[in-house]
Amino acid sequence: MINRVVLVGRLTKDVDIRKTSSGLSVATFTVACNRRVSGQGQERQADFINCVAWRQTADFLGQYAKKGALVGVEGRIQTRNYDGTDGKKVYVTEVVCDSCQLLESKSSSENRSTSTSLDGPSYSGMETSGYEADNAFDDFNAGPSLDISSDDLPF
Repeated sequence: MINRVVLVGRLTKDVDIRKTSSGLSVATFTVACNRRVSGQGQERQADFINCVAWRQTADFLGQYAKKGALVGVEGRIQTRNYDGTDGKKVYVTEVVCDSCQLLESKSSSENRSTSTSLDGPSYSGMETSGYEADNAFDDFNAGPSLDISSDDLPF
């Protein structure tokens, strides 16, 4: 059986970091992923997917990932339930992250943050892991970005 999830999307708000009673870091965040729309003239739609990251991944996200950041998430879907304050069962489905990456350089993210829209793609054409996302990649992103539809890909 396989339970594997790969997401690329933007953070809907800053990552929420907490510590468990045993001192483990846990980050909760939501990734907005655009959904394909079949007809022209229709509004874009997005799925808002709840995610959880633990330990060093949680610390990393809390320090470097901000609202609107383009992130790549890899993990598994988990469903859990608990009794709510009103006595009813509450069901939660979320992605438990094995790894997370920032997919834009810091300067690209800052430049994009001046716009108010989260629904337009601003892919820089590169993937950087979170620890490498710094000003070293600014020259690479200086050129115009390519707008390639997934329908144009040969696979």
